[in-house]
Amino acid sequence: MTSALTPSANLPALRHDGWTPDRQARFLNELAATHCVSTAAKAVGMSRQSAYALRARLRGEPFDLAWAAALICRFDALAEAAMDRALNGVEVPHYHKGELVGTSRRFDERLTVALLAMRASFAPGGPPYPSHPSAGFGASDFGRLVERVAQGPETWDEEWRIGYAEAMEECAGDEEEELK
Repeated sequence: MTSALTPSANLPALRHDGWTPDRQARFLNELAATHCVSTAAKAVGMSRQSAYALRARLRGEPFDLAWAAALICRFDALAEAAMDRALNGVEVPHYHKGELVGTSRRFDERLTVALLAMRASFAPGGPPYPSHPSAGFGASDFGRLVERVAQGPETWDEEWRIGYAEAMEECAGDEEEELK
């Protein structure tokens, strides 16, 4: 016996706004790669405004957490580039009468330091309580979150209701076995 809440494994979720689970996952992967909402939305045939509307509607849900993790992925790339510039500086060419006569290294990373200091502000807040389904996901779990968006229920509440319905069915089956 299957629950009425269980989504069909063979059919993509039909949505009035066009944001299927697959499209959401592709958007999140593109967002992680480009760090640009407009570019990511365009890549999946959606608008920037609809992406922000979806995120606002799903605040605290898997899509929202994966969005925050996608932004953090880019900060990790920035950290690597910043480390390289901090260690090796930036090469500055010097010209005289239009000809390159030499280079020097400049070590000024105030903007990079400021951006790295802001990294933590992009991380979402923790789960509302320790047993909440989102407690199993951290800001660095981008891949797992995208998989959850693509394959799992849209909201944590829906996941809980499906799990509850399955548990109730299992209990009912156990009671029937005991009565036999």
